[in-house]
Amino acid sequence: MNFFITGTDTGVGKTYLTRLMLGALRAGGKQAVGFKPLSCGDREDARTLAEASGNLPIDEVNPFHFQAALAPHIAALLENRSINPADLLSAYLHIASNHEMVLVEGAGGWQVPITGNYFISDLAKALDLPVILIAANRLGALNHILLTLQAIEAKGLTCAGIILNQLEDEMDTSMITNKGIIESLTSVKLLDHIIHGQDFLSQELLDVLLK
Repeated sequence: MNFFITGTDTGVGKTYLTRLMLGALRAGGKQAVGFKPLSCGDREDARTLAEASGNLPIDEVNPFHFQAALAPHIAALLENRSINPADLLSAYLHIASNHEMVLVEGAGGWQVPITGNYFISDLAKALDLPVILIAANRLGALNHILLTLQAIEAKGLTCAGIILNQLEDEMDTSMITNKGIIESLTSVKLLDHIIHGQDFLSQELLDVLLK
């Protein structure tokens, strides 16, 4: 099964977690690859996924790249380029047809604009994949998680689970309580709580990926 990896915001660790997932899947014999259809700014995230995918060509993993570190819609306008959503779907179908499993990493959060009227959420809907939601563990995370889950459901998609990512070594009260309360506020499973610097995944998360 393929998955769409999204975040509650930019900088929450989507690429870091996607790399860990690819590593675990490939170590278990699964021919899994990453796919980041859109990148803006530097291309390090795409390179990370290409390396984690058995050193696939970066243009296969990341077919559309823009220089400015902005939302794809704005970055494309600055380069006088346009993004055709059909081309994104075509690139996904190409990589999916050649590999056993694909983890699609979105750009930024759920409602980042790809064009003036087409968003990351629309791409996820077109791909029709179960969604894994990554959230940074910090004050405000619960609000961001709940809003994103509502938006995922509104698109008619299924959230396969939440990963809470610890971006700092130290934990304050909000970080400690977030983990314990997430599942009581939603029917979606908390699949993993990643401690800062952790390089392994929970068995529960791996079980979902391999289902």
